[in-house]
Amino acid sequence: MQPLVKVEKLGKIYPKTSTSSSRLRAMWSLLRSRPITEGSEVLRDINFEIYPGESLAIIGKNGAGKSTLLKIISGVVQPTTGSVTVNGKIGALLELGSGFHPEYTGRENLKMAAALAGLDKKLITTKLQQMIEFADIGSYIDEPVKHYSSGMVVRLGFSVVTVTRPELLITDEILAVGDQSFQRKCIQWIDEYLASGGTLMLVSHSMYHVKKLCKTAVWLEDGRVKKLGDVHQVAQAYEDEHDLVREQSQRSVEVDTSNYHVESLQLSHGSQITNRLLSGQDLDIEVVCWSPDGRAPVLAIGVVRVDGTPVYGTLSELFDATPEPLDDNRWRYRLRLPRLPLLPGTFTIRAHCMDPEGIRLMDTCESELRIQGDSRELGVVRLPIEWRAHTVDKTAPFDNDT
Repeated sequence: MQPLVKVEKLGKIYPKTSTSSSRLRAMWSLLRSRPITEGSEVLRDINFEIYPGESLAIIGKNGAGKSTLLKIISGVVQPTTGSVTVNGKIGALLELGSGFHPEYTGRENLKMAAALAGLDKKLITTKLQQMIEFADIGSYIDEPVKHYSSGMVVRLGFSVVTVTRPELLITDEILAVGDQSFQRKCIQWIDEYLASGGTLMLVSHSMYHVKKLCKTAVWLEDGRVKKLGDVHQVAQAYEDEHDLVREQSQRSVEVDTSNYHVESLQLSHGSQITNRLLSGQDLDIEVVCWSPDGRAPVLAIGVVRVDGTPVYGTLSELFDATPEPLDDNRWRYRLRLPRLPLLPGTFTIRAHCMDPEGIRLMDTCESELRIQGDSRELGVVRLPIEWRAHTVDKTAPFDNDT
């Protein structure tokens, strides 16, 4: 099978333009058709292939070269070295507003974008209402795009993709803009697009979206491929090294330590202190609270997904849980979440110290929890499920002779 996209020894250098002399040297090199050798090297020796029906995520911290790579594949930017071969029609959702005329209305821009994507006039007329309904921006559809918010521009751009259905869809952080309802609509459409044989290249900082939508991933580090392979393995390696290695316990705000507060929050599995578990393993939580008057404070404990979605929360008083006194001012709560049914992802364990009456929330302490695994189930938790066998009732529902 022929690859839809083939990237070979790709490199990109942006010339220095901070001084007049450097700008002249860059211009002279371009006029003489010589490659740029001085400047900022944002990509170097990038190699990979994408076949029809595949879904590839490009991950990496800011400045790693992700957006530049997508622009080169889309044909917006030319590479300095190497080559990109594309064997199909590309639909790219890159920078906000790209391809839209700010003075034209949303309706006019939809027609123009669809025409540029190759749709004929008759088909555009047929599909126009479908695009308008998907964008769902109300009367703003007849307002100039310059009056749109960033989320409305994204809605407009994505609605064009839904009718043009390119062989390769390229998106750059498009799911990070807009409200949650529209994000869900886009994800649902992408799921259907992939199921029908579409091909996706996605840049995102959201590991949830990366794992949800893609099967393979490329991790870019300083313009080079650091890891390429299964999305779960690459995303896990990326999370292990970047941004998610934090202290076991951290405070969200400064608190008055002379009042009720969480002194420590510790996560463990068995005898090992850890914030990394496999889905289905037991999670042990130990919280030490400090009390100014020796009375036992109430503990609120909760689980939140990394995107802020609440998963579960409860109070110690609901279970008549009694903490262990450590001394005159310190109390220890210990609890276990057996066979934790969270699906792979990043979560936050929040411990809230409350007054002994359970009325005032005095302090909050957080600890990150990473659930590992390669499950492709959707959502936050794994619910008990039984697939019932289908049986055929051979009894006739009525007598044909009557």
